[in-house]
Amino acid sequence: MLQLFLILFFLVFGIVSRRWSFVPENASFYLNKFLIYVILPALALKYMPNIQLEKKLLLPVLTAWINFGVSWLLFGTLGRKLQWKRSLTGCLIIVAGLANTSFVGIPMVNALYGTEAVQLAFLIDQAGSFIIVSSVAIIVANIYGKGKKRKRDITKKILGFPPFIFFCFAILINVQGWKVPEFVLPVVDVLTAMLTPVALTAVGMQLNLRFSALSNRYLWMGLGYKLLLIPAIIFLLYRYLFGLDGLLFQVSVVETAMAPMITGSIIAISHDLEPKLASLLVGVGIPLSFLTVLGWYWTVG
Repeated sequence: MLQLFLILFFLVFGIVSRRWSFVPENASFYLNKFLIYVILPALALKYMPNIQLEKKLLLPVLTAWINFGVSWLLFGTLGRKLQWKRSLTGCLIIVAGLANTSFVGIPMVNALYGTEAVQLAFLIDQAGSFIIVSSVAIIVANIYGKGKKRKRDITKKILGFPPFIFFCFAILINVQGWKVPEFVLPVVDVLTAMLTPVALTAVGMQLNLRFSALSNRYLWMGLGYKLLLIPAIIFLLYRYLFGLDGLLFQVSVVETAMAPMITGSIIAISHDLEPKLASLLVGVGIPLSFLTVLGWYWTVG
């Protein structure tokens, strides 16, 4: 309960500090940089070298790909049938199809299931969500938007992303049976302990809630898919088809149930894919997901 309280506290602190100008306007930008360049690489060094690599770990990672694939199939089909604007279709595919598996997902999983589950959440984020948002999501944005991005630029972005570099390095340490130097571990422990306060404060600073826009039906279509439909699909698929249970099953469902990813909304906005809707999906989705994720937590046991 203390972990959940801290998550809510830092989220509210971020919202309040932005609203009342307790901190500089660009504080969230620097917090995000600190997360990406320092804390997430530290997480890789803390958890990945010790995880027991097995084929069954592919199933949690696969949830991110199923999420985006079903989103593309569903909203792409609805867009054609109902003659939506291409920008609307692209926005819903990308933003609803990507879960916030890192900045919100990892602290939530840690609070609900403990540190053992964090390595699974990090695996889902790096081998699933990050690769999708850096590649397939850009392709979708090019299809439905106006901007163009070369394949070479996409590859460069993936290979140059610090958490992904450290993720690959940590997997190499694991495979080779090496050990992270002892003197590094205390520093890594301190940095990873900063994840919840830094990530949730940064998320809170970036939330922009506009209650006048809550009547937007596309908002609720996107959130209905993200917070209810796709977690239900993963729940049924993984429980009854794959026969998964225990922590692997629980984390797979709960991470899928996370709110839309902020980076996904940024991609949609930068490609002029309904910027207001993209912001709204994140702004409403993150606080609402605290209730729906708890519902899925109780459902999966």
